[in-house]
Amino acid sequence: MWKKIIGGAVGAAAVATAVKAALYVPEKKNYGVPTEENVNEERCLEHLSKAISIPTISYPDKAKVDFSKFDEFHAFLEEAFPLIHKTLEKEIVQEASLVYRWKGTRDDLEPVALLAHQDVVPISEGTEQDWTYAPFSGHNDGEFIWGRGAVDMKNHLIGVMDAVETLLEEGFQPERDVYLLFGQDEEVVASEEGGAKSIMKVLKERGIHLDSVLDEGGAIIPVNVKGIINEKDLVGIGIAEKGYVDFEITVNSKGGHSSQPPVHSGLGKLANVIKDLENNQFKAELMPFVHDLFSGIGKNCTYPARLLMCNLDYMKPLLKYGMTKIPFTACFVRTTTAVTMAQGSPAANVLPQKSSVTVNFRQMPGTTVADVEKHIRKVCRYKDIEVKVLKAKEASKFSPTDSRAFKIMEEIIMQDNNNAIVTPYLVMGGTDACYYEPICENIYRYAPYRLSVELLRTSHGTNERIPISAVAPGVKFFKKYIRRASAE
Repeated sequence: MWKKIIGGAVGAAAVATAVKAALYVPEKKNYGVPTEENVNEERCLEHLSKAISIPTISYPDKAKVDFSKFDEFHAFLEEAFPLIHKTLEKEIVQEASLVYRWKGTRDDLEPVALLAHQDVVPISEGTEQDWTYAPFSGHNDGEFIWGRGAVDMKNHLIGVMDAVETLLEEGFQPERDVYLLFGQDEEVVASEEGGAKSIMKVLKERGIHLDSVLDEGGAIIPVNVKGIINEKDLVGIGIAEKGYVDFEITVNSKGGHSSQPPVHSGLGKLANVIKDLENNQFKAELMPFVHDLFSGIGKNCTYPARLLMCNLDYMKPLLKYGMTKIPFTACFVRTTTAVTMAQGSPAANVLPQKSSVTVNFRQMPGTTVADVEKHIRKVCRYKDIEVKVLKAKEASKFSPTDSRAFKIMEEIIMQDNNNAIVTPYLVMGGTDACYYEPICENIYRYAPYRLSVELLRTSHGTNERIPISAVAPGVKFFKKYIRRASAE
């Protein structure tokens, strides 16, 4: 009898799960029909190639920055986009950061802002010959445009400029003011007085509060996993970004001659500090965006996979545990700890008096720099360590997913691609967008370019390149976004 009862219960549960999985599908929304936008693709490609050819490299030490290259880049922008420079108000902030203001027809509406950064990272010394084409060639081989900045992020900056220039050619005028804000040193992480921070301060002093900000971030990533998800595009819109902090942790010891060493030198003690940090990771947490991300993917899976994904709420402990075991996913659920640099004595036969290690933490929203320091002191067995912040930027706030700007982006993306899975997500790296929090609540990070994971990984690396096929659609997105976001 009990076997029948248990068997019936299991059968009923299986049927219920099957029904639930069958109903676990994306919500049907009427996003309307896509609108057509004209773009001069050949001109866009020429502009991007030329932009890449100007090495606007930023360094933490401003003395190393060649600002003549930024002057050259500004001159190129003036030549390439004559209507922008005739119509929009232009201002230079700090040494080379750019502010363009496109005056709207109404003063009672808050402005919208589109961000990008002009700078790129250097080419790693000794890797120049590893490139298929020279890193600052901007070479167009008919399939890709090659060079530093092709993905991060001269494609984005030039895409915005091409969109605005084309809208001006068509006689479009926004209702809201439109700001184009291009910093000079985004690649200098957590800069004390960076270009974006200075631009924000200028706007704040003028009493300007922005309706929305759009910066770099998520992309359009093709996803095709046999038997699980077929021919979909995962489109992530960043609604927040992690923080950044470098801590220097130092152990002091007596030092002396290496011929008479103690059981543990300063570096030996420091090794235990490293073990303590790596063996005591921050607590993992499934924030709402993780649930939204997996839910969006799960509803687009094939039927067998949906049997598992439809029970996401019950699987949270297992999901959280599994994500912490994979570096690529662990960063979505906890503040990360990366021991990156170490220093001891100046010579092999000298015991170190000061042994130090540099540890990079990327804080989850809600975890502060002060929280990280408390964690260090709590988990390390040596309590007499010195802990010093070298460089820091707090994690951003979360922006809402029901704002006007987010809905506009979602609508444009879905109109153009009904195979898209639009989902909010957390940006692992840093952007200039976070600096605008004092004057804006709706801050989003999205680059409208269709790129494989392989191509995304070339950012900051060798053979950075962008498919020619991705360039014009990106410009079209910006045109549509500006039209709608700048309206009432």
